Amino acid sequence: MKGIHLRVYTYENSRHEGKPLYEWLLHKAMESGIPGGSVFRALAGFGRHGTLREERFFELAGTEPVLVEFVAPRAQIEAFLDLLRQQNVQVFYAMIEAEFGILGGDAG
Repeated sequence: MKGIHLRVYTYENSRHEGKPLYEWLLHKAMESGIPGGSVFRALAGFGRHGTLREERFFELAGTEPVLVEFVAPRAQIEAFLDLLRQQNVQVFYAMIEAEFGILGGDAG
């Protein structure tokens, strides 16, 4: 199946509607019918402002970069991005063309 690999970059302490943003993104993706998503916390990273954020610095606790990923058909990803725009969610994202499917025996 062909679709889109959506990568959303945020920070661990970013919030939306009173929830951690990564958690809010996962819940909204589930509600939108996106078949799956994952959250990854980075050891270190920097963004457009050039600030290096690393887990080891106590004074930056909670500011570590977080990556939220989804793979789904293009229409679902575009609808999800429209929802983020409507909700005024400010994140950096990347969309990558993807081919995806399930290999092997039991898919459940």
